[in-house]
Amino acid sequence: MELLGAVTLILLLALSCLLLTLSKKKMTAEGKLPPGPTPLPLLGNFLQIKSSQTLKSLLKLRDKYGPVFTVYFGSRPIVVLCGHDAVKEALIDKAEEFSGRKTAPTLERTFQGHGLMFSNGERWKQLRRFSLTVLRNFGMGKKSIEERIQEEAQFLLEEFRKTKGKPFDPTYFFSRAVSNVICSIMFGNRFDYEDQEFQTLMEMIRNSFREMSTAWAQLYDIYVDFLQYFPGPHTKIYDMLEVLRLFVAKKVKQNQETLDPNCPRDFIDCFLLQMEKEKDKAASEFSLKNLELTTLNLFFGGTETVSSTLRYGFLLLLKYPEVEAKMHEEIDRVIGRSRVPNIEDRNKMPYTDAVIHEVQRFSDLLPMSLAHMVTHDTEFRGYIIPKGTEIYPVLHSVLRDPTKFKNPSEFNPGHFLDENGRFKKNDAFLPFSLGKRYCLGEALARMELFLFFTTILQSFRLKPLVAPQDIDITPQESGFGNVAPSYQLCIIPR
Repeated sequence: MELLGAVTLILLLALSCLLLTLSKKKMTAEGKLPPGPTPLPLLGNFLQIKSSQTLKSLLKLRDKYGPVFTVYFGSRPIVVLCGHDAVKEALIDKAEEFSGRKTAPTLERTFQGHGLMFSNGERWKQLRRFSLTVLRNFGMGKKSIEERIQEEAQFLLEEFRKTKGKPFDPTYFFSRAVSNVICSIMFGNRFDYEDQEFQTLMEMIRNSFREMSTAWAQLYDIYVDFLQYFPGPHTKIYDMLEVLRLFVAKKVKQNQETLDPNCPRDFIDCFLLQMEKEKDKAASEFSLKNLELTTLNLFFGGTETVSSTLRYGFLLLLKYPEVEAKMHEEIDRVIGRSRVPNIEDRNKMPYTDAVIHEVQRFSDLLPMSLAHMVTHDTEFRGYIIPKGTEIYPVLHSVLRDPTKFKNPSEFNPGHFLDENGRFKKNDAFLPFSLGKRYCLGEALARMELFLFFTTILQSFRLKPLVAPQDIDITPQESGFGNVAPSYQLCIIPR
């Protein structure tokens, strides 16, 4: 038995060496990838990457290998970009080459290369061009959508008044208010906050975002080649996204039955009309599947990103009451207590603008961004990255770049103020990413954040349930996204 065990061990070691040699030959044949730790056969950089701390593991490797390096998630090579200079050089200077998208394995079963967010090539170009046009036509960045946000902010204030100063969790207050703005574009109407179906949808969006950010989801995304054959929590993400997709499918069917070609009511109507227009065009990407999944992309993204930022932002204001006090002073001085805030006020309110920017920087919503992919063999900093290679532009390393922010690990609105208290731009402020894959809802999100923050703080002051120094601002989950910890607060009329 001992001899058999020894022979087995020798064979395993020989097989491992063979696989490692073949892996290195394959790497050489494909291109000259940036340096990185030597991967184990099949397991990749299992010893260097902790699935529960993927971001921390990558930052540790950055300290050793520099701002551009290669790691292996199982057998998949990943080129990691860290810091403002490397990310900008890739996504701006070589924008076309780095414009591909790689779908996270936890999401592949749902999207399969369809929809705006996870498509590539001509499909992505057609869907992005169309979506941006429709969003603008429905008022994104214009006065009409500003009025829609202002109206929704008033509904939110009314819900806050109902709490009568008692403790409550603001999570779903924010998500329902923010979601109603994008719903008015996608579905042509807002939902009552008490609507049970709407509440279920908000719960699905919130829970799926949290599940995507768990240690298990990170483990699955790294070792999908093995784990895809086994049951596990990753199936919950698909199930929750399927609830959302079926809701969208129901809305699409309703729109099909009541469509007026002369009067499109919402995004879905516009897409249906484009489908009809291109029904005889062989290369058209305007299909029912792309309609459902593009609508899901925009509905999900337009809900969770801004609501998560608001949730983190109000937690930070509880932690730093002196920041809230300065915002109150500026709101009172510029807007007063009776007039509804508008987007033109932003240019006169440098401190409030700086706080909102710092909330976005510090909350670091998508720390590793969405994975990119090079569209063809690409030369980058003396290396050759083969077509189809996954790229991780680590936005966390840009938002916390010490060469761009004086104290990057601290929450400090001064990062966006000059010595005279005027707002100061910073080219490392990239929460919406950049390049060809930047978030097309950026203008809408920026408008929402300013109007929701100012409208709420114009009418209320925040009261924590514990001393500010005891408030924990550590993310509840940190993976695909940084999920703000659950908390309660009291909101007191001013």
